Amino acid sequence: MATRHTPEGEQAAIHIPVDLAVSGVILAGGLSRRLGRDKALEPIGGQPLIERVIQRVEQLSQEILVVVADQDRAEGLPLDADHRVVLDRYLGTGSLGGIFSGLDAASNHWTLVVACDMPFLNLSLFRSMLALTEDADAVVPVIEGRPEPTHALYSKACLPFIEPKLIAGDLKISGFYDQVRVRYLPEEDVAALDPEFLSFFNVNTPEDLDRALTLADQGI
Repeated sequence: MATRHTPEGEQAAIHIPVDLAVSGVILAGGLSRRLGRDKALEPIGGQPLIERVIQRVEQLSQEILVVVADQDRAEGLPLDADHRVVLDRYLGTGSLGGIFSGLDAASNHWTLVVACDMPFLNLSLFRSMLALTEDADAVVPVIEGRPEPTHALYSKACLPFIEPKLIAGDLKISGFYDQVRVRYLPEEDVAALDPEFLSFFNVNTPEDLDRALTLADQGI
């Protein structure tokens, strides 16, 4: 069951299947056009942004896979030897292509997928999502009525439905959702753990970067 507040205001327990093994996929194929430089390398809280993201994701996963467009991109990233680099199978297909490539390469059935520019990932929120994997093929939070597909859990059951979308050039990430069993985490459940929805904040512009630096200085 997901984390929810009881009538007394105390959080109900989160029950994650004890045998659930999860891979962590970091999408790092973007070109950072709006920022004007590689946002994955921007220092946030004293470390490169992508390193900050990886350190949070690896607390819940058994392996880290970083999806990039080519090997040159990978060589410019501060990755450890045990981080697996995955090259995009379908170049130019954006985040949907990255999700497919990472999910296909992952060792585990379930994969936690995030973008490399999300500096304030919330582990409690991820645990709440992991508790929803039973009888599902994907677990996706919903904010303001819209799914957050690059902060989600996907199982390998999604692969046969993603690939035809890539081949057809239909790159909307949620375009395959109606073909699989998606469990949505409602906004009120997200807000109980992340009231300011900082988990979904990403760095795209200089203004975003300034805000991220300010929040990191506050210890967030």
